[in-house]
Amino acid sequence: MKALPFKIPKSSTDTLIVQEDKEIVLYDKFHQHEEIQISIIISGEGNLIVGDTITDYKPNDILVFGSNVPHVLQSAQSDQKSYMISLFFTKESFGKAFFDLPEFEGLNHFFRSSVYGIKVLSQKQKLKKQFLKILKKEDRLDRFMVFLKILKLLKTVKVETISSFISKRAYTDNEGKRMATVFQVVMNEFNRDFSLKEAASLANMTPNAFCRYFKQRTNKTFFQFLIEVRIENVCRLLSKETEITISEASYNSGFKNLSNFNRKFKEIKGVTPSTYKKRLHDSHFVK
Repeated sequence: MKALPFKIPKSSTDTLIVQEDKEIVLYDKFHQHEEIQISIIISGEGNLIVGDTITDYKPNDILVFGSNVPHVLQSAQSDQKSYMISLFFTKESFGKAFFDLPEFEGLNHFFRSSVYGIKVLSQKQKLKKQFLKILKKEDRLDRFMVFLKILKLLKTVKVETISSFISKRAYTDNEGKRMATVFQVVMNEFNRDFSLKEAASLANMTPNAFCRYFKQRTNKTFFQFLIEVRIENVCRLLSKETEITISEASYNSGFKNLSNFNRKFKEIKGVTPSTYKKRLHDSHFVK
């Protein structure tokens, strides 16, 4: 899928960009940029889309998006602000051969994995400490020294890749705007009915052309995408509202048929909704 090209604000002398986002809605357009992005979620939650994969983000998540990896962080519908700290840099920001130095050899696998998006699974508290520290550094050299500590930690962390499919095709800006519109409407209004005709009209295409276009660029059908967005919302509701029933969560997320929901949930999550809810309850009890 074509993502909207996005320029990271920077001056001509910037090499490492440190950015804070404190917003009710983070940058919720499907976009990509040249810079590698390493982000930590301090507060807030919502949907995360990377390539063809829909998942979630929550506090203390550490996310990495490689150069030109299409992604979007869609805040959950809430009055709570999301707070994210991000580092942006390219592999040539510090010199063309900087990351070819033998000292960075251990980062090669990390950078290769970042082309599919990464969630960091270990060393998260140590990394969070360094992210908070880098904000306090006004001197560029001091910031760079903290950045090196972050890279050193990233050499040893356990990670999981987020996406399995990233389209390598080049598309026009008009294509990007059309698909970004479809994404945004679905992510904001997933709990209502959608027709293929309506989805196609959002992209200014005929239904048949839209079906081919969407599948080629996302590796899934439009309705598969819609179902995955809905199921991620069900998971969020079950996690946040302990008294809500599975049927209420599914209905509030746009499913009108409980048996169909149960089948789709197991296909995507690998377990039944009741098993998923029980595991959530057990994990809360352990805490």
